[in-house]
Amino acid sequence: MTKLPPHVQRARRPEHKELRLAAIVDSARSLALEKGVRAVTLTDIAARAGINKSAVLRYVETREDIYLRLTAECWSRWAAALREALGKRTDGTADELATQLCRTVVDQPLLCDLLAHAPLHLERHVSADAVLAYKLAALAALDDMTTTGARFQPVLEDGEVRELISTTSLLAGALWQISNPPEALARLYAEEPRLAHAVVDFLPRLTGAARTMAAGLAVRAG
Repeated sequence: MTKLPPHVQRARRPEHKELRLAAIVDSARSLALEKGVRAVTLTDIAARAGINKSAVLRYVETREDIYLRLTAECWSRWAAALREALGKRTDGTADELATQLCRTVVDQPLLCDLLAHAPLHLERHVSADAVLAYKLAALAALDDMTTTGARFQPVLEDGEVRELISTTSLLAGALWQISNPPEALARLYAEEPRLAHAVVDFLPRLTGAARTMAAGLAVRAG
């Protein structure tokens, strides 16, 4: 029997399986950062990881399963980044919180890309168990961020901070897709003055919307 090359042999020991899964996830991450989540196929991921496409499916359910795992990971990274940005201050304002929420999410382009894909595509092509694992991880990160944000400023209650974070994430997902169009659309926007409104400056637009919402929540809080 012909011995399979090392790059297509099945990992049998637990630590080898973990390394193989990590290689798959890392490959998906790097490809998405290079050309956007929507453009990456399972074949691309397998080639980057150096294994057969069929072998990838021994470790994950689907391409969408890989990116849902990465979305959960990115939520945790966003929570950690916000903690670092706000530090131990307890005298901040709602406006500062909104500004830091936007700055820390913009620093994570992969999360910005994934935020729109998760509900539209990723969650629809995995098992219920995979969706549950993702939802619990994202909720844990949201709880962490809510605690961090509420401690930072004395104006908004936990529920209002949570509302601000959730809405900022939704806006970030939508605005990222608009501000990072495919190459053909980008050329069209540049060549056609009547479509100038379609060109969105991501961070200023997101920050302006989040600050406006924070101001409204602060007024509502009394």
